[in-house]
Amino acid sequence: CRSKSEFIEKAVQFYIDHLTAEDQRSMLPNAMLSAMKSIVAESDNRICRLLFKMAVELAVTMNVVAANSDIDDITLERLKGECVKEVKRLNGNFTFRDANDWQRG
Repeated sequence: CRSKSEFIEKAVQFYIDHLTAEDQRSMLPNAMLSAMKSIVAESDNRICRLLFKMAVELAVTMNVVAANSDIDDITLERLKGECVKEVKRLNGNFTFRDANDWQRG
């Protein structure tokens, strides 16, 4: 839309079309809705499988690090707080290089 008034005009027209439609259950054909639901479900499944694999790898890494370090609870909590701040600052895009640079000061 090129202007607010054009956007409002289209929104009102869409709403009128919706109200006057014979089948008010859906503005989209059932086949299209079914296809969209399938695509979303497949994407959700793929993301869940990848998150599970990443969680396993992270758990392995955390256990290896924990087995080879002697960090007290206070230091660990302080580190966690600092990590939260750093990850927020980087908008969640935290890499090993970022961690390395951060640890070196």
